[in-house]
Amino acid sequence: MGREIERKFLLAGDGWREQARRSCYMRQGYLCGNERASIRVRVESGAANLNIKSATLGVERDEYQYPVPEAEAHAMLDTLAGAQVEKTRHWVDHHGWVFEVDEFHGANAGLIVAELELDDADAEFPRPEWLGDEVSHDPRYYNTELARHPYSEWERGE
Repeated sequence: MGREIERKFLLAGDGWREQARRSCYMRQGYLCGNERASIRVRVESGAANLNIKSATLGVERDEYQYPVPEAEAHAMLDTLAGAQVEKTRHWVDHHGWVFEVDEFHGANAGLIVAELELDDADAEFPRPEWLGDEVSHDPRYYNTELARHPYSEWERGE
C-alpha cells in the first residue's frame, strides 16, 4: 500500500527562491472524487501520472501513483477532468531536506505553499526562516479543494 506523510506550510518570505535547485510546471485535473478518495491526472515536464489519494484530513494519507502515456494524460485533462490546478513546483534544499514549494497560477495565483514529505508524522526537521504557518490540517489547501474552490474566491479573512 502506498502511504504519504506530508506537512504543508504557508511561506513567510522569498528566501526559498535562492535555494531552489530546479523547477517544473504542472497541470493536474480531477477525474472524480468522493468522501473517501480522489483520482487525478497530472502532467509535468514530459511525464504523466494517474494518482489516487485518500480523502483523509491530516498529514498521513493513502496514495497510489501510476505512470500513463503523456498524450493520454493530456487527452484526459482536456476531455475528462473537471476542476484543474496549474502550478510551478520548485525543489528547495535546506540542510539535507527537500521542500517542494508550489507556486500556483490561474485562479489560485498568489498562493505559494511548501510541502515536506516525511518518513514519520512526528519527524523533526530544520525549519527555514522562510517557512510560515502550518496548514496541513486545513483542507482548503489541498489541491483537490483548490481546484474546486480557488484561492481567488476566498474571502481574505479566511
